[in-house]
Amino acid sequence: MQRRSILAGSAGLLLARPGLAQGNAAHALRFIPQADVTTVDPMSTTSYGVRNHGHMCWDTLYGLDADFVPRPQLCEGHAQEDGGLRWVFTLREGIRFHDGEPIRAADAVASIRRWALRDSLGQSLTERLAGMRALDDRRFEIRLRTPFGPMLDALAKPSSYPCFVYPQRFAEVDPARPFTEVVGSGPYRFVAEERLSGARAVYRRFEGYRPAPAAPSLLGGAKLAHFERVEFHIMPDAGTAAAAIQAGEIDWWEQVAPDLRPVMRRHRDIVLERVDFGGLMAMLRFNHLHPPFDNPAVRRALLHSVTQADFMTAIMGNDRSLWRDGVGVFPTSSPLANDEGLSALTGPRSTDAARAALREAGYAGQKVTVLHPTDVVNNNTLTTVLTDALKRSGLDAESATSDWGTVLQRRANREPPDRGGWNALVVLFGGIDLANPGQHPLLRANGAQAWFGWPTSPALEALREEWFAAGPLPAQQAIARRIQAQFWRDLPFIPLGQYFIDSAWRRDIGGVQKGMALPINVRRG
Repeated sequence: MQRRSILAGSAGLLLARPGLAQGNAAHALRFIPQADVTTVDPMSTTSYGVRNHGHMCWDTLYGLDADFVPRPQLCEGHAQEDGGLRWVFTLREGIRFHDGEPIRAADAVASIRRWALRDSLGQSLTERLAGMRALDDRRFEIRLRTPFGPMLDALAKPSSYPCFVYPQRFAEVDPARPFTEVVGSGPYRFVAEERLSGARAVYRRFEGYRPAPAAPSLLGGAKLAHFERVEFHIMPDAGTAAAAIQAGEIDWWEQVAPDLRPVMRRHRDIVLERVDFGGLMAMLRFNHLHPPFDNPAVRRALLHSVTQADFMTAIMGNDRSLWRDGVGVFPTSSPLANDEGLSALTGPRSTDAARAALREAGYAGQKVTVLHPTDVVNNNTLTTVLTDALKRSGLDAESATSDWGTVLQRRANREPPDRGGWNALVVLFGGIDLANPGQHPLLRANGAQAWFGWPTSPALEALREEWFAAGPLPAQQAIARRIQAQFWRDLPFIPLGQYFIDSAWRRDIGGVQKGMALPINVRRG
């Protein structure tokens, strides 16, 4: 804390930093994202740093407005026929990619196909798909074997693999081989020549962009580029970030470190507010492919010793307005959150009981490799707490420390840990991604097609299908309770709690929208 106080009081020393001096302040927005842009292809990772980069560069066919209702974005509209088995979508006239080429229906179809290979809702759409094709340059159809109620919600999905629209030649690239060139469809162009890994990503306004005709409302209306230039400055050290925004070198700090909230609040030229009310959930994700966590009894043994409050206080302190424990499968912001079987995590905690359960499960002392990013503050702290908890519970756990980009690469490795794979990691997802079984990436349990960790549970998959057909909210809530009951048996992950982060921006910045911290539609003055 003393080191951070010194940095916060010495903000003037940072004014001459060359990287921050680039661009005329009146025409550039300087933004500190929560994480670096580790890849330019949004289909290659669920990292929120890359997601935000994606919304700068590309548009989706539909977007969620501030009330989380899907609204047309690249689409002008749609029509349903044959009882919802045929959907015909029409693109807006005059929309173009950054290379000047028109955005065509064939680009949209290819982009949906690529997205569906990765996304859980996209996979569910594919399972119901009878056909999809371009009808002409502006219209395409999706034909279904059975109705798919969340069609527009899926196409408007804002996070964890949004359905961005790419030129067809990019959309036909296997998402397992990320593309490295950006030809976008959104309000800003990526400036590749100014990219500096671990330090800076730069975007310039695309003058040929045609916003949606509706008023700005998160991602479901016009996306306006009021700045000629947006600079992402990567600052893993919270003290340095706090000093920079106080000095006026930075306009917006996406995620304020909890212990620096009072510093931001006291500064007369800084606004401190909560933008994302869905919060973030922390989860222990197991790799189900290799010992010891291929054994569900070993996974369940840790339910005796994991204490959600330990993880939350480690990153957020003792102010309970900033975090929640007693959290199950769904975040507290979801109408599907429930207390079914929650005593597995809220009952008496005992490392002795965990050790006994591990012995009974046949744990043979295998080493447990925990992926540990040291350059993302909350992940770093949570992983430190996790590794210690695993050791105290009787596992031979070790942290594999690296930067965030290396973690993102390694978590995709399905080999055993001694060949570059892994056993466990801390996962952070926003409440917006976890609100229901259709889009919750860590609840999908379809083996090789599941999110990293690759769990297999026919029972969870069957309940997910029931939820799609459930109808009104009370029926969905009943199925959500059954899902959580089955969850404790299969345990694809362990919830570690939910927490809430504030944003800080200079008082001369206006237009910050609630729902997601995105540097779009904001202006100076």
